[in-house]
Amino acid sequence: MPQLQYVEKTAYQPAVPEISDAEGEAMARAVVNLFDKWDITDAQASVLLGGLSARTWARWKTGAIGRVPRDLKSRLSNLMGIHKALRIIFTDTERAYGWVKRPNDAFGETPALEIMLGGELTDIMRVRRYLDSVRGG
Repeated sequence: MPQLQYVEKTAYQPAVPEISDAEGEAMARAVVNLFDKWDITDAQASVLLGGLSARTWARWKTGAIGRVPRDLKSRLSNLMGIHKALRIIFTDTERAYGWVKRPNDAFGETPALEIMLGGELTDIMRVRRYLDSVRGG
């Protein structure tokens, strides 16, 4: 009968690497610029960023980001993925930036922004998955 062998413990390694604090801050700065290009209101920014307070959003717009929690990093990452996909799909930057507010067949003529304003991370992920499928990602 085979004997049992002791196997050393290994450290847990997530399937997806964790987003560093520096990366979170960089994405936050990028999202401030992106929301300006998308013509997002402060109220819409709050919803897209998971209920970020008006005071924190105002600080972000001045460049004072501070600590970015893990869940918010996920939102930022997905928003950056949407931006990246749009820039790949559309060579004209104005079309890329305007796409989020235009009616879309894939969402029953509802603009992608309205989908994302459902407030859940999964709403943002739905738009990202759609764009990734369109661009072949």
